[in-house]
Amino acid sequence: MSKYMYLFRGGEEQRSQLSEAEMQSHMQKWVTWMDRLAKSGKLVDGSPLRKNERKVVSGSEKIVSDGPFAEGKELVGGYLIVNAEKLDDAAEIAKDCPIFEHNGTVEVAEILPM
Repeated sequence: MSKYMYLFRGGEEQRSQLSEAEMQSHMQKWVTWMDRLAKSGKLVDGSPLRKNERKVVSGSEKIVSDGPFAEGKELVGGYLIVNAEKLDDAAEIAKDCPIFEHNGTVEVAEILPM
């Protein structure tokens, strides 16, 4: 069994149009999906990321700045780490993610052991 990281991008524009009740319903879908992954032993870790408070450390001089960042639809909004047998299995698991309701994307990559 290997570990795979899901990087969640996009969907913010459509989610920002939701009413309070619609947003709560959408968030409950995330809770249900992640709970199902946890109960099956597939969920390792995961969290949303704060979108407006980020720093970039770059270059040999390790300069800290407030950007540049990717466009909003390309900004990573959160991550999950899951257990799966192979990449195709991890991608299949990702298909149930609620992010697709709002045209978001899930990038799936294997985490290599150090």
